[in-house]
Amino acid sequence: MAGRQYTYVTGFDYGMKRMTSFDERKKAFEDKFAHDESLKFKAAAKANRMLGEWAAGIMGLEEGEVDEYVRSVIKADFEEAGSEDVFRKLHADIGEKVSEEEIRSRIESSLEQAIARLMDEE
Repeated sequence: MAGRQYTYVTGFDYGMKRMTSFDERKKAFEDKFAHDESLKFKAAAKANRMLGEWAAGIMGLEEGEVDEYVRSVIKADFEEAGSEDVFRKLHADIGEKVSEEEIRSRIESSLEQAIARLMDEE
């Protein structure tokens, strides 16, 4: 019997890939993670747009300047994770007219509104 090779039957068909329940759960978690990350990105962009429009109104910007300013607020959000970079931008631009607490409160409420709007769209 030396030199004889044995083949074990495991019930797995190597010709076709079957998903196990573990694979299905893993894929579901990956899909949920991707969906959640997409929602976070969209919510942040929507919130930053609202914040930019709010700050532009406080600064008294004209219609053509508002879009440019909104883009600058959205761009500021890419500097680091979280909203501290947006806070610094807004504080630098309107800090003498609006308190830090009001800016932070507006950032939080804008994100909540953006999330609610996105959830309504789904």
